[in-house]
Amino acid sequence: MKKTTLILVHAACALMLLIGACSNPVKSKLKGKWRSKDGTTKLYITEKNFTMDDGEAIPEDYFVKDDTIYTSFQGNQPTTNFVVQKISDHYLKLMGPDSVSVEYSR
Repeated sequence: MKKTTLILVHAACALMLLIGACSNPVKSKLKGKWRSKDGTTKLYITEKNFTMDDGEAIPEDYFVKDDTIYTSFQGNQPTTNFVVQKISDHYLKLMGPDSVSVEYSR
């Protein structure tokens, strides 16, 4: 009985560590409305859409892997990469596909 309890406790702890390691804190901090420091670009990130409003707002599907955001326009266009250089609750520094960094705030 003691061995079974000990095994269950260790399995529960391992499961908790695995869940914590697999969660993506970058994606959870990304969600919301962002505005570039110069005010020309607005960025809207929801659970499913990535919308950059710099004149023509087109919502795109996206996914996050490590510190990179991969977007594609409804699956028809090649994948576009945005690298998250720095992120906090009120600050985002994002490097676009043209290798230019843009700073955003909420």
